Amino acid sequence: MTKYEIMYIIRPTVSEEDRKALIQKLEDIFTANDSKVVKRDEWGMRELAYEIEKHTKGYYVVLDVEATQEARAEFERIIGLSEDVIRHLILKDVR
Repeated sequence: MTKYEIMYIIRPTVSEEDRKALIQKLEDIFTANDSKVVKRDEWGMRELAYEIEKHTKGYYVVLDVEATQEARAEFERIIGLSEDVIRHLILKDVR
């Protein structure tokens, strides 16, 4: 398994209940595909460096995961389809 650091930004208009459900749904992708979330760090609502889809704020979430290629690909597919996520980044962890 490969270690990844994933950061994604959720729209500021998403309710707290829906945001928690979305975060759990995205983490469940890894557990369902023989991978694991090592650490979740919710940075909360922050100002964006530049406007994204007419939003100036976003809810930041950072995950450290140990994932298979299939789990990472499925996560990227699902997060790309999610209208509530305005930006995401997946980095291979080389630490």
